[in-house]
Formats: sequence, structure tokens, C-alpha cells
Amino acid sequence: MLDLLIKNGLVVDGSGNPGFYGSVGVDGDTLHVFRGDSSGLEAARVFDAGSKVVCPGFIDVHAHSGLMILAEPEHHPKVRQGITTELVGVDGNSYAPFTSHDDFLAFFELNSGLDGAPELPGTWSTVAEYLRMFDGKVAVNIAYIIGNSPLRISAVGWDERPANEAERANMRAMLREGMEEGAFGLSTGLDYPPGSYSDTAELVELASEAARLGGIYHTHLRNTLGDQFLDPVKEALEIGQRAEIPCHLTHFYQKLTHSGSARRLLELVDSAVAQSQDVTMDCFPYSYSSTRLLILISAWAFDGGPEKLKAVLRSDDGRERLRREMRPRSGSYNDLMLTYFKQPHNRQYEGKSIAEIANMMQKGEVDAICDLLLDEDLQVSYVSPGPNPTTLPDFMTHSRTMVGTDAVLLGEYPNPRTYGTFPTLLAEYVREAGKLTLEEAVRKMTSMGAHRLDIRDRGMLRDGMKADIVVFDPNTVRSPATQNEPKQFPVGIEYVLVNGAVVVDQGQHTGALPGRALRHGQA
Repeated sequence: MLDLLIKNGLVVDGSGNPGFYGSVGVDGDTLHVFRGDSSGLEAARVFDAGSKVVCPGFIDVHAHSGLMILAEPEHHPKVRQGITTELVGVDGNSYAPFTSHDDFLAFFELNSGLDGAPELPGTWSTVAEYLRMFDGKVAVNIAYIIGNSPLRISAVGWDERPANEAERANMRAMLREGMEEGAFGLSTGLDYPPGSYSDTAELVELASEAARLGGIYHTHLRNTLGDQFLDPVKEALEIGQRAEIPCHLTHFYQKLTHSGSARRLLELVDSAVAQSQDVTMDCFPYSYSSTRLLILISAWAFDGGPEKLKAVLRSDDGRERLRREMRPRSGSYNDLMLTYFKQPHNRQYEGKSIAEIANMMQKGEVDAICDLLLDEDLQVSYVSPGPNPTTLPDFMTHSRTMVGTDAVLLGEYPNPRTYGTFPTLLAEYVREAGKLTLEEAVRKMTSMGAHRLDIRDRGMLRDGMKADIVVFDPNTVRSPATQNEPKQFPVGIEYVLVNGAVVVDQGQHTGALPGRALRHGQA
């Protein structure tokens, strides 16, 4: 007898092939697919899908959940949109390995505006110890990629300088050990110090090490490089080519501030693929960006670490230089909306723009930013216009693109993609605009991510694979989340199973925590 039977559904198996009517059974944490009539099957519990879609659990290949899920393990914003596996450790900003707990705490503070500063249930230093924090304690599965920032902090320190030969060897050894313990490769965030202090040659060495263990290179581009348009992409492709490693361009789109054609960006990818380079991308169907407020601060200010940074933010000379250099990434301080304040007297600024807040504080924008960062221990986050909405569909529908939410789980006004990425793709790109077929969209959300990470037992509905399953109504699925009201759960996601356990039942979270860490080479 099966533990669970989902019958009478449109089975869209994640392969991209046409769906078929049938049933999916669950036995423990394993699934079985049955075509046609299921009347002879017995199960302890039966869901009648009623012609709704039954598909693999969604895989988010760009998640900022590596700390917040430990503090809020039910993970409502993500699992309720059908996500069953997330890749954390992205943007070069990850939390293992660290050889010094003091360095971990300093990095924890530095990156708190992106990944949060929650109460943690324990401590760790190695990748193996970190991965054990998730097993059977969270709602979704976690895949982990090692950021170059912890490697550089442990081997080089916080200073802006090239790594010497011994330091590069130390970073390679730490990366190798972390991958042997289950990490899926190397990530970089080349707008985020101190990882951004790495030059191309250093990154080629690290990526080559990851390649030897079958990993990927997952990169947030160095957006300040050269023409700040094509040159960042060219560097990433060069690293992938020289290291002979699969190259994944994360949150890849044309920015509103790009004056060049989106076609030229995609042609770089197409040309590399035509020359047999393994290149993939991820994107999200929203025209909003979000990250830590610190990204506005010039890289030189981070030289020496968080305490040196705070000294810059406090000093008259530092502020004067920042006034000359700082620019809002979206084009206007009126467009950068701040969120995630812990000080009661600052919560009046939730959801307001930097320009509005500066006016309320009766000071210039740069001084307002510096004062808030110091008062909030660097943790402030922001939401702003980001992708060009006109060209965004070109990236979302590209054959090499999969889905990454880039969801920042912080504050009262998070980016609406935090609650709605996957349902929005199904509602707007499939049902409303017809830019993707249902089968194409499901493939982008499932098997493409599994294939990229080399997770062989998830991402498709096939006999013997792990029972990560979503049931949704293709006629009603959507996300009501907006910029002004972002904390709204999706409509039409009816059931979500993780490792065979029902986590979302008729749209409601059951409280189950069946997620586990997926370890490279063992998943």
C-alpha cells in the first residue's frame, strides 16, 4: 500500500515533454508515476487532483535563506510558492568554512542587510557542520555552494590586495575540503567586498579547483568592470572557459541603467554556447531589485573589514569622499525603498525611500545612509527598480535560463519576488501572455536546476526519484504580492510535498520540517 496517492492530475514531469493524465504515488520519500486509470491502487491517503497540475517541486537556484531558514524553519514565503529545494551560499557570501569565529561574526554583521541577522540555533565552522544544521530541521531541501568571501577572509584577511601563492593554495584547499563535505561548487559576488577584491586570475584558480570535483561556477558579475555592460559578462565567461567549469550567470538581465541592447548580452551567452562552453543563467519575473544597503558604499571603504568600514562611515573625510562618489544604482534616491530596521526609532522609515528618509532626518542622502547603517549595525536592506521590464522576457524565456528568486527575507517591505516568483512565472508568462508553454515553464523551475547542480534524484517525476511534488491549479495560480504589500502568499498552490511529507496541504502550512541538506555527490 502507498502512503499517499495523488490521482486524476495532469502530470507535467519536468522533462519539457507534454503532460499526461495519471497519478503519482508516494512510498516513504520515493515517488512512482502511473499513467491512466488508478482505480486499482491503494493508499493510506488519497488526494484527488481534479485535473490540476502535478509536477516536481520547484528548485530555486539563487536563495538568500542560509541563515533565516535556521531561525524560521517553516519557511512560509518559499515553500508556499512550491519551492522544495534551494541553493544557498550565493553571491560569494556564504557562512562556511570559517577558521575564526570572530571572522564569522564580523561577516555575519557585514552581510546582515542581505542574509539577515537572526538568532541562530547553534554554531559551526566547517561545511559539514553547517549542512548538519538543516537535516530534518527545515521545511525545504538545502543545496550549498561555497562563496569566495569566506575563503578570502580566512586565507587573506579583510584587506584589498592580491592573494599570494600560499594564500591561494590555502583557499583552494578550503574549497576542496568543503566540496568533499558536500558543497556544489564556487560562488562569487563581485560587487561585494571582500570577495570582490579577488582578481580574475585568483578566481580562475579557485574555479579550476571546483571543476576538478565536478562543481559549478555561480557568479554575480563584477558590474563595475570596464564598460559596466558587456565586460562583466566577458570576465565571467573567461573564468568559466579557462577553468573548464560550467559557468552560471546568476540574476542575469538587462538593467534599467544599461544603455546598450539586451540582445548584445544574450549574444555573448549564445556565442559561448555555440563554441561548446557550458553556460546557464537564472532570472526572476519582476522588475525590482533588492540587496543590502551597503552595496552603495565604495569598495575602498571596506578595506580592513567591518570596523574599518564603520570608521569611514563616522569620519568627516570618509563621508566627504562618499558624497563625491556614491550614486543610487537605480538612478534616483527617490526609487530606493529601505526596509529591515531593528531600532524602534528607525521603524518609521520602513518602506520609505532614501530621499524621503533624508528629508525626515533633515540631512543629505549620504549622511542619512551612513547614520542609518551605523545605528542599525549595517543591516539595512533596500528594494528598487532593477531589471528593464521591456527586455526581461527575453531573458526569462531564453533556453539557457532557469529560475532563481534572489529573495531577501528581511523587513516589512521585502521585494515581492520573495513571495511570488514561481507563481508569477506560471500566471504571467504561461497563462496570460503565452510566452512559455506550461511544460517549458515547469522544466525551467525543476529539472533545469537539478541538472545544473547535478542533483540526480530530484527535479523530475520518475519512478524511484525523491517525492518532492507540487500540485497547483493552472487556471488560478498567481501571486498577489506587490511592492507596497509584498507579504502575501500565492493563490493556487494547493499541495507541496518535500521528501514525501506534506508541507502545504490545501494551501496551508502543516508545520512539517522534512527538509535536508543535499550533499554534492550524494544527492
